Amino acid sequence: MDIDPVFIRNGLIIFIVLVASIGLHEWGHAVAADLLGDDTPRADGRVTLNPLAHLDTVGTVLVPLINLFVFRSGFAFIGWGKPVMINTANFRNRRGGELLVTLAGPAVNLLVALVAIVVGALTVGAFPRLGELVRGLVVMNVGFAVFNLLPIPPLDGGTVLRHAVGMREETYYSLARWSGILLLVVVNVGVTHSLVGYAVGAACVPYASLCAWINPHAFPLIFP
Repeated sequence: MDIDPVFIRNGLIIFIVLVASIGLHEWGHAVAADLLGDDTPRADGRVTLNPLAHLDTVGTVLVPLINLFVFRSGFAFIGWGKPVMINTANFRNRRGGELLVTLAGPAVNLLVALVAIVVGALTVGAFPRLGELVRGLVVMNVGFAVFNLLPIPPLDGGTVLRHAVGMREETYYSLARWSGILLLVVVNVGVTHSLVGYAVGAACVPYASLCAWINPHAFPLIFP
């Protein structure tokens, strides 16, 4: 079997962006907990931008590499980091604090995408080759945020669902044990695959619109 150097290069770039996005996501959880008064993440060394501190061998390395180079999936943002451990007893409002920490991860990814599109729109005219990287940063981080907000334990959306419906912790953790199968269904079954794809596409629209508003000439370079 011939090895396509361009495919390998592009796959490795996507993998590096994904690892960085996962690290930023977990850092968001850790910083939010720290700011809300829980010193558990800081004691665990998680309040850091070093992606190695947030790396999960399976979720950050094996699954993304298999997804990219074996299955060649269009969902390059499938992956996860080492969970940030928190102690909700340290929050003034245990439920509200946990929800804020939970949503901080996706919020950081959406903020990274916002910074990428603003900087890209202002600079890509002078450096056209940056267009692909900017698009990758936006799609990766938006996709990762959307993926994590799926209402499937133990994803962030699963935690939001648990509080929204008053789910017992025992039920939540029982469902979390089957999350791998549920995620495989979401990624591979046609209907759910398409729904996730549409959700990511819809979430990227505001970023594309912002790019066109900031600099119309940059739009075709970032979103050809």
